[in-house]
Amino acid sequence: MKKNLGIPLMLSAWLLAVPAWAVETSPDTLVDNTAQEVLAIVRQDKDIRGGNKAKILDLVEAKILPHFNFNRMTRLAMGKNWSKAAPDQQQELVKEFRTLLVRTYSNALSSYSDATIKVEPLKNKGGETDTTVKTRVIQDQGQEPVPIDYSMEKTGDGWKVYDVTVAGVSLVTNYRSTFNNQVREGGVEKLLKTLAEKNRSLVASDKKAALAQ
Repeated sequence: MKKNLGIPLMLSAWLLAVPAWAVETSPDTLVDNTAQEVLAIVRQDKDIRGGNKAKILDLVEAKILPHFNFNRMTRLAMGKNWSKAAPDQQQELVKEFRTLLVRTYSNALSSYSDATIKVEPLKNKGGETDTTVKTRVIQDQGQEPVPIDYSMEKTGDGWKVYDVTVAGVSLVTNYRSTFNNQVREGGVEKLLKTLAEKNRSLVASDKKAALAQ
């Protein structure tokens, strides 16, 4: 699926696991606080560090997914083709896209136990409903920090992420050209089929890895 954003993008997701007490905090404080919390969980859990798929997915499902706006992300990734999908197809697209992102990047979670996260404070925290939180992921010495930006919107349910940009590459833009190509070749049905096949492949790969442990 287009350019592989790899491990940094998964990190961009699980940094945003939000504890209940953080709902009213500013987006940058939310990211900073929860980044440290999740890093601590990963460092202390030897199963996650060892790549336990079930525990990693449980962590993703419980702490990450409620704080992403997958509906908006899917609409943005579809672009003009969103209106070509019937309502039931739109629901299926959101479901498959969500599964794809979770399955693809949860595989990288255990690799970040030694990472350090630096969050750039927002200059203006008052009254905004849409903002970008900038962070840097610092890994091994000698490696360049990876910049990760979160596009976030304030909703009735708190701040939600609708796009992630890793080293200048937007997740939404990264997938948009792939989605456009699939729709151009075979309509929305082809895109849905391609996403479903990719997800089945990832599930099978996870099961195989679990059996090998």
